[in-house]
Amino acid sequence: MLDLEDIFGAHGPLARSLPDFSVREPQRHMAERVAAAIARREALVVEAGTGTGKTFAYLVPALLSGARVLISTGTRALQDQLYAKDLPLVTRALGRPATVTLLKGRGNYLCRYRLSGGEATLPLPLSPDTAGADTPLERIRRWAHTTRSGDLAEVAGLKDADPVWAAVTSTRDNCLGQRCPQLSRCHVVAARRAALEADLVIVNHHLLLADLALKEDGFGDLLGAADAVILDEAHQIPDLATALFGAEVGSRRIETLLAELESRLTARGAGAEAGAEQGRLAASVHAVHACLGRMIQALAGRGGRLEWEEAEPLIGREVEQLGPQLARLTEQLRRFEADAPLAALAERAAELAAGLARIVALEALEGARCVQAGRRGFTLSMMPFDIAPRFQSMLGARACAWIFTSATLSFGADFSHFTGRLGLGDCGTLKIDSPFDFARQSRLYLPRDLPAPSAAAHLPAVMELARVLIEAAGGGAFVLFTSHRALAQAAEWWRSAGALAHVRLLVQGEAPRERLLERFRLDGNALLFGTASFWEGVDVKGAALRLVVIEKLPFASPEDPLVRARIQYLQLSGGNAFRDYQLPEAALALKQGVGRLIRSEADLGVVALCDPRLGTRGYGKVLLAALPPMGRTDRLDEAVAFLRACAPALETPP
Repeated sequence: MLDLEDIFGAHGPLARSLPDFSVREPQRHMAERVAAAIARREALVVEAGTGTGKTFAYLVPALLSGARVLISTGTRALQDQLYAKDLPLVTRALGRPATVTLLKGRGNYLCRYRLSGGEATLPLPLSPDTAGADTPLERIRRWAHTTRSGDLAEVAGLKDADPVWAAVTSTRDNCLGQRCPQLSRCHVVAARRAALEADLVIVNHHLLLADLALKEDGFGDLLGAADAVILDEAHQIPDLATALFGAEVGSRRIETLLAELESRLTARGAGAEAGAEQGRLAASVHAVHACLGRMIQALAGRGGRLEWEEAEPLIGREVEQLGPQLARLTEQLRRFEADAPLAALAERAAELAAGLARIVALEALEGARCVQAGRRGFTLSMMPFDIAPRFQSMLGARACAWIFTSATLSFGADFSHFTGRLGLGDCGTLKIDSPFDFARQSRLYLPRDLPAPSAAAHLPAVMELARVLIEAAGGGAFVLFTSHRALAQAAEWWRSAGALAHVRLLVQGEAPRERLLERFRLDGNALLFGTASFWEGVDVKGAALRLVVIEKLPFASPEDPLVRARIQYLQLSGGNAFRDYQLPEAALALKQGVGRLIRSEADLGVVALCDPRLGTRGYGKVLLAALPPMGRTDRLDEAVAFLRACAPALETPP
């Protein structure tokens, strides 16, 4: 039997089977540590720089272990890549066939009840003049007779944004669970059953964490028989777990509940008492929104967010009424236990009441509460400050290995910010630097004399500088912003200035993310303006991306109520909010943004960090030390010369 040294060696099965394979000692070292953690059922945290080959470094030991393994990813792109490309390559190379299942969230699978038994709820019924037309709904109906998986991705021409998608899938709110008359033919149940029988299951972080938190009912435990869980893109886990362990109650959820309830009660011709409670609940929701409406315009600059202390004087009395009203509605609906849809609505009302009770009763040092208000409704939410005890207890309750890996998990050589948030204690850690020659392949340009980020002149000055750099590069640039407001202002500035009209401008929000990336890659010389979702999880190799401009350091806005509350919590707890929270978070986000540029050994380019605080504040040296060892310059002519020299050396992808 081959050992890992042979497998990852120059004459091993990977080298024989994969034309682009190269021997990388750090990759083999990571594989050995992963294999040991799986065998010992231990936790391991691995930061593996871009180009390490971390995917194969965990897939090979996972397949050789004979264990049942769950692999969780943060993006659909990586989930699809693992299932359709990487796993087939590795299993063939090793001669180790395995049963592999790709498990998606319930919103990807056809709900037979909503398509047939729930026809009345469909928002797009065929009208007489479209009868027989090839509408999305008609294609779904035809496909439903032949599909085995129920995965709507199989339906030709069906777009993710098509409104019929939501009409023919279930949510955790409207799923009837064990009461569903179509339970024996349920695609979600079948998909989960297949996952429980597979050797290797690929899921996403949201689905895995929901299972961990027992948020899903009636479909079994994904982790029940798992020997190992591998979480790629693990840097997302602390924030995702914090959101999942919190609570959220929005006006839209309550209004949807009331609309479905009215439809069901009308069909039964019953429930006058419940109908009366319905009216009182609807009136309370309207009253809360009306009170908040006075502040919506003033909140536009803060994304519509208020701290709880700001909102409570306005809405406290009305919110206090919502909880008891939801509880009474729950009790009244539970009398209809024999009616599966009404029983499901009762459980939804109970969950909303419980969530609202958690939000209202939250203690100051337990978590942060905020109110999100807009013209269409409001959301009340809370997020706990400390998820470590709960997360650690859930991991400890299952005797399996836990492997956390990403390109950005450490602050310098210190993993404590990541491990501390998840309560991982003294688990094993491993840091592997990227094998790329950053000093040769790239330049980090640190411009001098730019206005401070807080100054009104900062953004125009950054855009003027970006125009010079983009012209030198001939396009092929990302310009990354830390807020949607700055993104919108920059796009308006660029267009009104008529800057570089020959360079195609792509702006986040003007098309779906994947479509923007596809256009960017195909163009080869385009310019893309993006914010948070383009700082990470974006892989553009080759000449299409040769310049990344970062407008300012990605410190979380202290105006955000949740950020402000966490800062206050750390201060009251005796900690240093800047050192322990704001700086590490900014460092990890900055590493992600800078990491968009060099994605292969052939890539060349420049990253421009347009924040003068890197040179004037003490923490600037700390942030710079956390970045790859790129060649540095503060001279514009050197950055321009590097861009002009490297761009022609790269071949534009077809």
